[in-house]
Amino acid sequence: MLQSYLKTALRFLRKNRFFSAINIFGLTAGTLCCLYIVLYVVDQYSYDRHHKDAGDIYRVDQVVTQLKTGETFKNSTTAAPIVTSMAQNFPEIAQYTRVIPYIGASTQLLHYGQKVIAEKSAALVDSTFFDVFTYHFQEGNAATALSRPFSAVLTRSLSDRLFGTEDPVGKTITIENIYGKTDYIVRAIIDESLGKSVINPQIVVNLTGSPLGNDALTSTTWTRNNYLNSFVRLRPDADPGVLEQKLPALVNRIAAAQYMQFNMTDRLHLQPLTSVHTSPEWKGLDFVKNINPVFLNILLLIAFLIQLIACINFMNLSTARASKRAKEVGVRKVIGADRRDLVRQFLGESYMLSVIGVLFSVLLLVLLLPYLNGITGASVQPGLLADPRLWGVLLALMAITGLVAGSYPAFYLSAFQAIKVIKGNFTSHISAAGIRRSLVVFQFVLSIVLVTGIVVIYSQLNYIKNKDLGFDKDQKLVLKIQGIDPDERVAAFLNELRNIAGVQAVTNSSQYLNSGAPFFSNHFFLRGQSDADQRYTNFVISDEYFTRVNGLHLLSGRDFDAIDSGKCLINETYAHQLGLTPATAIGVHIYDDQQREVQIIGVMKNFNYSALYDTIENFMVWKQQAIDSRWPIIIMNTRTNDYHALLASIERLWKQYVPGEPFMYTFMDESVQEQYQTEIALSHIINAFTLMAILISCLGLFGLAAFSAEQRGKEIGIRKVLGASTAGLASLLSKDFLVLVGIAFVIALPLSWWIMSRWLENFAYRVGIAWWMFALSGSVSAVIALGTVSFQAIRAARANPIARLRSV
Repeated sequence: MLQSYLKTALRFLRKNRFFSAINIFGLTAGTLCCLYIVLYVVDQYSYDRHHKDAGDIYRVDQVVTQLKTGETFKNSTTAAPIVTSMAQNFPEIAQYTRVIPYIGASTQLLHYGQKVIAEKSAALVDSTFFDVFTYHFQEGNAATALSRPFSAVLTRSLSDRLFGTEDPVGKTITIENIYGKTDYIVRAIIDESLGKSVINPQIVVNLTGSPLGNDALTSTTWTRNNYLNSFVRLRPDADPGVLEQKLPALVNRIAAAQYMQFNMTDRLHLQPLTSVHTSPEWKGLDFVKNINPVFLNILLLIAFLIQLIACINFMNLSTARASKRAKEVGVRKVIGADRRDLVRQFLGESYMLSVIGVLFSVLLLVLLLPYLNGITGASVQPGLLADPRLWGVLLALMAITGLVAGSYPAFYLSAFQAIKVIKGNFTSHISAAGIRRSLVVFQFVLSIVLVTGIVVIYSQLNYIKNKDLGFDKDQKLVLKIQGIDPDERVAAFLNELRNIAGVQAVTNSSQYLNSGAPFFSNHFFLRGQSDADQRYTNFVISDEYFTRVNGLHLLSGRDFDAIDSGKCLINETYAHQLGLTPATAIGVHIYDDQQREVQIIGVMKNFNYSALYDTIENFMVWKQQAIDSRWPIIIMNTRTNDYHALLASIERLWKQYVPGEPFMYTFMDESVQEQYQTEIALSHIINAFTLMAILISCLGLFGLAAFSAEQRGKEIGIRKVLGASTAGLASLLSKDFLVLVGIAFVIALPLSWWIMSRWLENFAYRVGIAWWMFALSGSVSAVIALGTVSFQAIRAARANPIARLRSV
């Protein structure tokens, strides 16, 4: 029986090559897209699951609330003594470790002998780092790698860059940044072969030796310097929920007075390590940019929709060709086949096509993986295909696809009554035409939703790209001095830069606007107020040229001059937070938690100094002294038609005044765009896979139009003999499909609006969803459908009517 079914299926596929090819291609394309998206999502959720005790590792987060304003901040970083106090008071904690990126030093200079390289990803850690996290050690071992002060562990890729073919273990390297120069001994080499991690520095060193590290080791305050990523590994029998409930008592016992001094409260939270990568709501100092799970859910929805569209194509074409197999069904029933046998036969054919589609899709995925990674900006590896769980997903995909795609054809065909179909009556109690029309509508609902997504996402990205941020980001060249240089050398370098043709102005600061990197931050209060009245603000430390270079506007007061020191400019949001107006703020003195005095000399018009996900928060520009080489950022306002020559001139000066450091630069507008890589990747993914979904839909529509033309061949021939024009016949054959697209548009309209409204909620500044977005997506879908159907319609209308009448 099975052999008979197989022969029949293969015979039918060969006899109907055109429709079989459409089905196989549609299933292959849909499964390819679905499979890649699943791999992408699995890859994003795989972060940190490779650690030996991943299920017992938690990051300590804190929710800080300002009592006077009610503002709440969800921070993924903590002050240094918080996690040590937790470990001392709760036996549930087996081990803890702290991880600190070099604040304010985005790049470190690594010296070995005469060789100097720059490395951005570096961290200071407790000696217990490898007791919490699991890494693959190629040289050295986890137990002793950080057991001694001034020890360093490098990744294999960094080691190869710095040492070449030399054995790195035991060698001394020097790390230079704005905090100074420190020598470390390389104790071990690791790689990332075990899996991806949110903690992925290329070099980790002991806390001992760096000012940042020493402060962490000695600090006793819970309310200052909240820049540490703190992790705990719980005992296997510990309940994290129960432990979290004990934390408020610890905060009240140790730090309640400190928090009340600043009129705020703090609630500690234990976040599973495996969820950190998909929790962008927690703000902090991350080594890897987090990803929004809403984005991943959208991708999974797209994968489901594409696979569903492919299944709908299969169902439509199978039922459309049902009349070609009706007599076969009748004969089989006459000779004794019951309905269950026929259902098994047709489902078997569906499963066979599904298996072929999945196997082809896996082969194409391996071949196209680099290209697909290029579209998404991801690094999905072929090794994921070796995961047994993935093959389980593939088997499930084959089973579900085969069942969904073949269920209706199987039950529809098996319902034919033997005597009627043998006599030529192919009617059934189930309306095949009605089902096909419903499925075409559903298919185009999905396509219109995807096209609308493209339109809205592009509109939002275009809005972000062109929105007036309140400062001038264009033609701003940014340099970073990585090491410590004498103040006079920096001053001379800045003056020389100002003399280069094409450089209009230069400023030196601790950070540049909208860089995506963290700013300095602190709390300030007015003279006569207590610590409880303080207000938190981000700030940069800069010279007198900062506002002019960045194109910032003052609402009141004056800009810095060369002799100013200990003065600041604040934005209007911060003035409001301090209870001041732009007029009354001028001349006011404010104090930080170390009693440092700063005088406000101007109020700046609000500007978006960080990404547009959030509203404008408090900001301050602080001029501490005329020139300070600790501040590594140099920003140049440039105007030139020959950037190649300009960069060459700047590089010559760099080699003269900053010898030994690699010349690196960035353009501010490009840095601004990099903050929206997730949205840009989403647009690329939706573009590519929406085009694929439309292509699959068009294939099905193309097949249905061909079938419709074939079924109405006699009608077309008669109409043409009676004088019908080609245009009239094409219109006759096309209008039914356009009506279906119109119905799909009406259904897709509210669905598209709801989905994209939810997505836009991620942005504090966003476009409105306008009527033209829906009109454009509907028009695109209508044009695509009309073009697809018209080809077959015109082809049928231009055929010889006599030949059609003779052959029908």
